[in-house]
Amino acid sequence: MSRVCKAPVSLPQGVTATISAQQVTIKGAKGSLSLALKGGVTWNRSTRRLNIKYGTDDAVRMQAGSARRTWPTWSRVCQGFERKLELQGVGYRAQAQGKVLN
Repeated sequence: MSRVCKAPVSLPQGVTATISAQQVTIKGAKGSLSLALKGGVTWNRSTRRLNIKYGTDDAVRMQAGSARRTWPTWSRVCQGFERKLELQGVGYRAQAQGKVLN
């Protein structure tokens, strides 16, 4: 886990991070997401990066690793979310009407 936590999180252009005592909020063009912070885990912000600081306790290290691994879901605030569907087999029929799939 310590290797995961040591890697800084780079913020893309147009994404802002707000760090308070209990949560980190990431805002971008597609919306905003927030993450509640547990005791012993703190985030520090430099120019375009976020770093995680944590204590020596095993539980705190695990929480820091989990907080760092949630970054891929945060990238949705700038890229959006997309779901791809692939139908395979005989007898399936699908038809898209705008945003509705029949």
